[in-house]
Amino acid sequence: MNKSSVRDKGRKTSKQKSQPKGTKDFDPVESETKIRRPIHHYSINETVSTSDSYNDDSDHETRALLHRYKYYSRLTPHTNGILQMPDHIVPSNYLITILVPLNGKQNSVITIFALWNTMMGTSLLSMPWAIKQAGFACGICMLIGMAGLMLYTSYRILKSLDGIEMGEGQVLEFSDVCRHYFGKWSELVAVVCSLLTLLGGAIVYWILMSNFLFHVVSFLYYQVHPAPHSTPFGNSSNFSDAVCPHMVKPDNATSSHSTFSKVWDEQMTVPFFLVLMLLPLLNFKSPTFFTKFNALGTISVAYLVSFVSVKASNWGINLDFNTEDINLPSYTSQFDMTFPALTGIAALAYFVQNCVLSICRNQKHPENNVRDLSIAYILVASTYIFVGVLFYSAFPLTKVCIQDNLLNNIATTDVMAFVARIGLFFQMSTVFPLLMYVFRVQFMHTLFGSVWPSWKHVLLLNLVLIGICILFAVFLPHIGKIIGFVGAFCGLAYAIALPCMVYLKSCYLEGTLSWPKIVIHSFLIVIGIANFIGQFLILGHTT
Repeated sequence: MNKSSVRDKGRKTSKQKSQPKGTKDFDPVESETKIRRPIHHYSINETVSTSDSYNDDSDHETRALLHRYKYYSRLTPHTNGILQMPDHIVPSNYLITILVPLNGKQNSVITIFALWNTMMGTSLLSMPWAIKQAGFACGICMLIGMAGLMLYTSYRILKSLDGIEMGEGQVLEFSDVCRHYFGKWSELVAVVCSLLTLLGGAIVYWILMSNFLFHVVSFLYYQVHPAPHSTPFGNSSNFSDAVCPHMVKPDNATSSHSTFSKVWDEQMTVPFFLVLMLLPLLNFKSPTFFTKFNALGTISVAYLVSFVSVKASNWGINLDFNTEDINLPSYTSQFDMTFPALTGIAALAYFVQNCVLSICRNQKHPENNVRDLSIAYILVASTYIFVGVLFYSAFPLTKVCIQDNLLNNIATTDVMAFVARIGLFFQMSTVFPLLMYVFRVQFMHTLFGSVWPSWKHVLLLNLVLIGICILFAVFLPHIGKIIGFVGAFCGLAYAIALPCMVYLKSCYLEGTLSWPKIVIHSFLIVIGIANFIGQFLILGHTT
C-alpha cells in the first residue's frame, strides 16, 4: 500500500503578534495559536479495505477533505503562504492548538494588588505577638525598616535583568539570573530556599488548620453541651471574649466534657484527623480547581482587619508607657531583647522575591514597576502595623498573654472568632494543596526531571511532607518560631544575599563597582546573617 504525506510546515495563525525578542515568556495572559501538523494517510486514489486503513480514511467526508488539502498544498511551495489552504478549510482535527504568551496586559492597580495579596499571609496573625517580643516602639520601627530592606532587594531583583541579553525563554525567574552570574550552585541555593519557604508555609498551615478545626468543632460542641463554668480556653477577665491561655485550667466539670477533651485534643488528635480530610486532595495532577478560590485570601484579610477593629473598639486602648508593673494590662514595653523574633517573622511576611518577576512581567507599562512595587510594600507594611499595633494596644489582659496566633486570645465561644476560624480553615484547606503542588513540581523536576515520575513517588512525597507537618503540629505548634526561622534563613539567602551578590557581580562586569557599593551591600548581607543567628539566641526567651 502506497503512502503519501501532506505537510504544511510551521504555518500558524494567531489573534496576537508574536512576543518580541527580549521580553520574558510564560506570561499568565495567553492567546490561542493553531499550528498545522503533518498529515499521514493512505493513498486516496486506491480502494482500501477497512482492515488496512484508519477509520477516518474510510470516512467519505474525511477523504474529501484530504483531497482538498492535497490540492491546495500542490498549488504553491510550502515557503509561500499565498495560495496555501485557508485556515477555515483545514479540518479541525489536523490543527494543534497551543497557548502563546502575550505582552503585559495588566495595569498598575492589578500589579499592586497582586503583590499585596502575595505578601499578605499567616504572618498577619502573629504580628501582635511579634510586637510584644520587640517592644512597642521598637516593633513599629523594625517593621518599617524590614519593609524598606525587602523593598530594596526586590527592586534589585527587578533590575537584575537589565544587564542580561535575553532570547526567548532564556531567563524566567531570579534563579536563572543567579545561574547566569554564578553558575549552577546559586540556582540550587535559590531552589532550596524556595522549597524551604514552601515547606515552612505548609507546616504553619497545618498547625493553623488544626487549631481552627479544633476551635470550630469545640464551638459547635459547647453550643450543644455548654460548660457551666468554663470553655476550653476559659476566661479570666472582665471581657467575655478575651482570654489568656497561660492562666486556663483544664476543664474537668463533667465526664462528658472530659471524654470530649481526650478525643478532640488540639495537639494529640486533631492533626491526625486532618489527614483524612486533606490527603485525598494532594494527589491531583493539576491544581486548577483550587486556584478558583484564591480570592478567599483577600476576603480573609479584610475580615481579620475588620475583626481586630471591632474588638479594639470594644476593649479600648490599654497602653501605659510609665508603669513598670508588667502584670498590669496597660504595661507597655518600648524595647525588648527578643526583637529578632519580629525581624524573622517580618522577613517572611515581606517575602515576595521569588515571584516578583513573574508578577511584574505582565505590567502594561513596565516603567511603572518600581513605583508599583513601592506602593505595594507601603500597603503591606501599613496592614501589618495596623493589625499588630491595634490588637497589641487594645488587648485588655496583660501583654504577656498575647499569643503567636491572635485568635488564641479570643474565646472559643465568640461568634466573630468562630466565623474567622471557619473562613480561614476553608481558605487554607484550598491553598494547602497548592503549596504542596508547587513543592512537588519543584522537587520532582529537580530530582527526577519530571513533575510526575509516578503516582508512587507522588504519594510517598506527600506522606513524608504530611508526616513532617504532623510532627510540628504535635510537638512544636508555635507558628511564631517556625515563621521566624524560615523567614530568617530564606531572607538571608534568597531575599538579601543573592540579590546583593548579583548586583555587585553585574557592577563588576560593567566596570562600575565601587567601594561604597561593596560596603553598603555587604552590610545588608551582615544584617541577614545577624537576623538568622538571632533566632537561635532568643530560643527559650520568648513567651
